[in-house]
Amino acid sequence: MNVIEVVDLKKQYKSVLAVDNISFTVEEGCIFGMLGPNGAGKSTTIECIIGLKKRNGGSVNILGLDPSVDYERLYNQIGVQLQETSYQDKIKVYELCDLFMTMYKTPTDYVKLLKRFGLADKVKSYVSELSGGQRQKIAIILALISNPKVIFLDELTTGLDPGARHDMWQCVKELQQEGRTVFMTTHYMEEAEYLCDKICIIHEGKIIAMDDVDGVIESADIDTELIFETNDDVESLLGKIDNVNRVEKCNGSVSAYFKDEEAIGDIILSFKQNNVKYKKLNIIRPNLEDVYLKLTGKEWKEAE
Repeated sequence: MNVIEVVDLKKQYKSVLAVDNISFTVEEGCIFGMLGPNGAGKSTTIECIIGLKKRNGGSVNILGLDPSVDYERLYNQIGVQLQETSYQDKIKVYELCDLFMTMYKTPTDYVKLLKRFGLADKVKSYVSELSGGQRQKIAIILALISNPKVIFLDELTTGLDPGARHDMWQCVKELQQEGRTVFMTTHYMEEAEYLCDKICIIHEGKIIAMDDVDGVIESADIDTELIFETNDDVESLLGKIDNVNRVEKCNGSVSAYFKDEEAIGDIILSFKQNNVKYKKLNIIRPNLEDVYLKLTGKEWKEAE
């Protein structure tokens, strides 16, 4: 069952078309990731979907509700962590949580959430005194106070160190295990590969690829590369293998490119039959960064 349905969503700022008639669905219980560089339209898409910004065209349905019409009903069923969030300079954790509890009809006890995320001892601390990872956990806690069925996470791990980022990944996995649906945006491709059941890549307001991670990579039709070192002349030998598309050699390092991974076995068998000596065998499979480079012709720029 789809809990989010977006059809021909459009958002324009004067002469800039930030979101260009995009359509997608999100199934119940899945983690859906929207990838793209700064300015691609990710945050604008979230803000239009949840009703924070008025869309210029298209339709949005979340849990059977249109956010532009049923915002109050929807507000009590979703949780949101926005990319840009600022708090009062001198507000304590419990004061912030108390404030958020007043916003919902049937809020969850935030004390249990603080314990769950390992922040029970920070309840009387000022939010400004928390580390980056702890503040992101607070952002998730605030998003969970409504006990949402769907949670939106916008650039959750931007600016975090690797340890804190992996902690956030575990938090997101736990949300899914509880039966919640997660819609997230991210700059980090390894994050999407680890977390997401389905992804879409958005570039200049348009969706340029959408599927599960393996499907997106496969659809890009990028070669796998087999690298090894040898002093033997293997170029003509590799050229006789049907599955090998091309061969490159540089200073004793050879790269064989192919799409069908059966080529690996064919290459090794050919080496054995022809007494080829080789070492440092390495297989490099295409990833999401390769897909992005091919589809856009631009380098991926991560968040600063």
